[in-house]
Amino acid sequence: MTGIVLFLLSLLPIASVAWFLVILRWPARQAMPICYLVCAGLALFVWRVPLENVAASSFKGLVIAFELLYIIFGAILLLATVTRGGAIRTIRRCFRDISPDRRVQVIIIAWLFGSFIEGSAGFGTPAAVAVPLLVGLGFPALPAVVSGLIIQSTPVSFGAVGTPILVGVATGLAGDGTTDALAATIGFESSRSMLTELATRVAILHGLIGTAIPLLLVMMMTRYFGPRKSWAEGFAVWPFALFAGLAMTIPYVAVAKWLGPEFPSLAGGLIGLAIVVPAARRGFLVPDRSQVWDFELPGDSLIDSGKSRPAAAADETEANEISADIVAADSVVTEAAVTASAVTEEDEAESVGAVSAWMPYLIVGGLLVLTRQPWLRFGGVTPADWLRGFRWSIEGIGGTSVSHVIQPLYSPGTVFVIASLAAWFLHRIPADRYVAAWRDAGRTMLAASVALIFTTPMVQVFIGSGDGGSGFDKMPIVLAQGVERLAGSAWPLFAPLIGGIGAAVAGSNTISNMMFSLFQFEVGVKIGADPLWIVALQAVGGAAGNTICVHNVVAAAAVVGLVGRESDIIRRTLLVFVYYVTLAGLLGLAIVQFTKAG
Repeated sequence: MTGIVLFLLSLLPIASVAWFLVILRWPARQAMPICYLVCAGLALFVWRVPLENVAASSFKGLVIAFELLYIIFGAILLLATVTRGGAIRTIRRCFRDISPDRRVQVIIIAWLFGSFIEGSAGFGTPAAVAVPLLVGLGFPALPAVVSGLIIQSTPVSFGAVGTPILVGVATGLAGDGTTDALAATIGFESSRSMLTELATRVAILHGLIGTAIPLLLVMMMTRYFGPRKSWAEGFAVWPFALFAGLAMTIPYVAVAKWLGPEFPSLAGGLIGLAIVVPAARRGFLVPDRSQVWDFELPGDSLIDSGKSRPAAAADETEANEISADIVAADSVVTEAAVTASAVTEEDEAESVGAVSAWMPYLIVGGLLVLTRQPWLRFGGVTPADWLRGFRWSIEGIGGTSVSHVIQPLYSPGTVFVIASLAAWFLHRIPADRYVAAWRDAGRTMLAASVALIFTTPMVQVFIGSGDGGSGFDKMPIVLAQGVERLAGSAWPLFAPLIGGIGAAVAGSNTISNMMFSLFQFEVGVKIGADPLWIVALQAVGGAAGNTICVHNVVAAAAVVGLVGRESDIIRRTLLVFVYYVTLAGLLGLAIVQFTKAG
C-alpha cells in the first residue's frame, strides 16, 4: 500500500468527524456512532488489529466515557444546587457590582477564573466550572459553552500543574530510553533543565498568541450572539481585553521561566484575577453604564435603549439564525431543568450572603489546588497520593495489553459533589429541592451518554491501532508522517496543526504530546532546526486542539443542556483553533529561520 493511500486512510476517522459534525451539522449522538464504525473498520481490515484488541480499546473508551459523565453530573449538580438555594442570585449581584457588562464578565469568569481552574485541575474542568457559572449569571447557554471552550487554549499546556509537559512531553521524548539521555544529546544537564527551557518557549509562544484571546472571545460573543451581530461591539472593549490578557500572560511567562511548567496557568489566572477584578470594580478601562452590552433578552439594556434588533441587520438570514440559536439554547436548558426550572424556587429561597454564595466555588477551587500539588506533603504523602490510593485497576482487558485505572476520589466530579453537599448545608436548601437538583443532574447526564459512549471508544481505537498484523504505525503517527512528507523544510508551519489534531481526537494535550513529541523532535533534527522549538510548537498546538475536541464539546454542552448542538459549537470554536495553530506555525517558522541564520 502506498504512503499517500495509507495517509488518506489514517485521515478518514478525523475527516468523518468533520464531515458529519461540522459540514452536515449532525448532533454528536448521531454522528459519532458512524465515526466509531469507520475507525473500527480501518483498525480491523486495514491495520489488521485483532478483534480482541479493538474490543479492549472500545471497552476502555466506555470506562473513560463514564468517568466524563461523572464529571458532567457533578458540574450540573453544583449549578442546580446553587440555583435552587438562591446563591446564584447573590453571585449575579456581585458581578453586576463589578460591571453589568457581559463583555467584562465573560473575561473575568472564562479567561481568568477558567485559567486558574485549568492550572489547578486541567482535563476539561474549566468548562465544567465556568460554563454553568456563566449560565447561572444569565448568559444564554450557547455563548456560555463557546466562551468556556475558547479559553481551552492558552492555559492548557500547563494544566493540572504542568501535566502536559511533565508527563506528556517527558514520556513522549523518553521513547525506549530516558528523558535525561535525550536531554544530554542537545546540551542540557538534566531532563528538568530541558523541560524548564521548553516550558519557557511554550509560554512565550502562548503569550504572543494568547494575550489576544480575551479580545477575540468578546468579539466572537458580540458577533455571533449579540443583538446587532457586530464585531465592533466586542472590539470596543479592546483596552480592557488586552489589559486582562496581559494581566494573565505576563506572570504566566515569568513563572514558566523561573519556576518551570507546574504553575504558569495557575499563577497567571490567580494573579490576573487579583489585578483585574479590583481594577474593574474601580472602573479602570471598563465601559461606563451608558455603554453596557448585553444579549438580546427581554428588557435588556440594548432593547430598552432603542438599538437595532437582529432582524434589521443587513444580513437578515444570518441574524435570524443567530437569534434562533439563542432561543433554542435557552429552550434546551429549560428542558434540562438545570437553570430555568429552578427560577421559581430560587425566588422563593432565602437571601444568601456573598461569602456563603461564593463558598461552593471557593471549595471547588481550594480542593482542586490542594489535591493537585506534588510538593504539598503531610507525613511524606501528598493529598493526591492519598486520593489516588483509592483505585480500581483493570489490567489486560480481554487478554490484551490494554489497561486502565479508575480513581474516583481524584475525579473533579467528586469535588463538585462535595461542593454541592456543602452548599446544601450552608444555604439550608429544603430536602425536596435538593433531591430535585440530583434528579436534574442525572437526567442531563443521561442525555449526553449516547454521544460519549461512541466518542471515547473511537478515540481509543484510533490511538491504539499500532498493534496490527499489517505492521503499520498507529493511525496518528501515519497521519503525522504524511504531513511531514508534504511539508519538508516548512514543517514548523505544520507542527502545531499535528499537535492540535492529536489533542482534538484524543481529548487531551497530554496524550497528544505523548504520541507526537518524539516524532516532532526527530523531524526538527532532520530539517536542521532546534528540535526543542518544534516540540514547543507541538505543545502549543496540542493546547489549541482542546477548543474543538469532540468529547470536550459534548461534555461542556451537556453541562448546560445543549446535547445535540455540538456542531453549532464546533463551527464557532474552529475559528479560534485556526487562529491559534496558524499564528503558532508562522511564529515557529520565523523563529526557526532566524535561529538558523544566527
